[in-house]
Amino acid sequence: MAGAAAAAAVASGISARPMAPRPSHARAARSVVRAAISVEKGEKAYTVHKSEEIFNAAKEMMPGGVNSPVRAFKSVGGPPIVFDSVKGSRMWDVDGNEYIDYVGSWGPAIIGHADDTVNAALIETLKKGTSFGAPCVLENVLAEMVISAVPSVEMVRFVNSGTEACMGALRLVRAFTGREKILKFEGCYHGHADSFLVKAGSGVATLGLPDSPGVPKGATSETLTAPYNDVEAVKKVFEENKGQIAAVFLEPVVGNAGFIPPQPGFLNALRDLTKQDGALLVFDEVMTGFRLAYGGAQEYFGITPDVTTMGKIIGGGLPVGAYGGRKDIMETVAPAGPMYQAGTLSGNPLAMTAGIHTLKRLTEPGTYDYLDKITGDLVHGILDAGAKTGHEMCGGHIRGMFGFFFTGGPVHNFADAKKSDTAKFGRFHRGMLEEGVYLAPSQFEAGFTSLAHTSQDIEKTVEAAEKVLRRI
Repeated sequence: MAGAAAAAAVASGISARPMAPRPSHARAARSVVRAAISVEKGEKAYTVHKSEEIFNAAKEMMPGGVNSPVRAFKSVGGPPIVFDSVKGSRMWDVDGNEYIDYVGSWGPAIIGHADDTVNAALIETLKKGTSFGAPCVLENVLAEMVISAVPSVEMVRFVNSGTEACMGALRLVRAFTGREKILKFEGCYHGHADSFLVKAGSGVATLGLPDSPGVPKGATSETLTAPYNDVEAVKKVFEENKGQIAAVFLEPVVGNAGFIPPQPGFLNALRDLTKQDGALLVFDEVMTGFRLAYGGAQEYFGITPDVTTMGKIIGGGLPVGAYGGRKDIMETVAPAGPMYQAGTLSGNPLAMTAGIHTLKRLTEPGTYDYLDKITGDLVHGILDAGAKTGHEMCGGHIRGMFGFFFTGGPVHNFADAKKSDTAKFGRFHRGMLEEGVYLAPSQFEAGFTSLAHTSQDIEKTVEAAEKVLRRI
């Protein structure tokens, strides 16, 4: 392996060094790819040879060659793209290909990649240190911004990922209510904590995995599920579990089973049902927070939950998460209360800085109107191209979040989404890569636009979509 990987690295223009042989029977030495990557610019035929070589080496060192499953391109085919740099609405891979990006690091890059203002602020903060493991004033600044923006949040706890935020919120609602059962929706993904890996979306849906091995029955025995957008199913669950449900967790707009918005009255019904039963309502706004509106989906739809989880945008591209809610609920969290949760890097100055300067940019007038305009033009253009070329498609958008399915629809829940022609989506995805457009590598993931996207980006993307749809 060492010789093959090193040869591949040399052929790619990538420096590599062999790792020391293992003392076990698996003595095949491996190469570690260093960051000295040379990207050739300019017009050329679309190839991904370097990406393939790097990915093949990665598979010998990391499970599946990646550090998050959906990146492996299992559901769309072909080798995953290995990237070298990003800026604004664009990404460049190690083969020198340029792409218009609609993944946005899975949501954080709402003002565009590598924003100059954010980067400059990070450099200044970096000079003071990367992590204190102690309070810093930047935590207060970002906390105040989040509390002033998000209707449900009176106090907030910063963590390091969306998964961690949802784990904390889960323990919190159980501690506060004294109840153990939770209700989640089929196809909604709230991170990879054991209790949530029941009929989950995101990579679980992408890879077609069953409820994950390694999750004990006891961890999910108190997790109830219902189809998203089905009020009657939710009522039935509450009737069968009166006074036992701690909280209802949901993505107010589903992004982890594709883009699925709530039907009129659905969120209102959940708010009413939870209040009647003494349960809490938790909005997982890791994706929708600060994206659908400055105050998130709860501002956009006018429904205030009891607890909110956040991530992505509030860290401006750095690892971050948060959960917050009513003061009486949040004071259950240690050290104010008995519910324990902690984190070494929580509230670190770099993540706080990136979040502060990203949110500042989002307060500028016209921000969300602009996102709505360009995203609407994008989705309508792609759906029109599908209709012209004879493909059954449906889709939609809200502000800077969008999605489309290769099915006639309508899509109101995960069962509807699964009717999509995923093989066709895979061909479409590969074709769009060849045309210089990077979409999420799964039919079951939402897409994202940014303030860095231009009308020219949208026009080029729609033209590419029509070209690809004609040939698939």
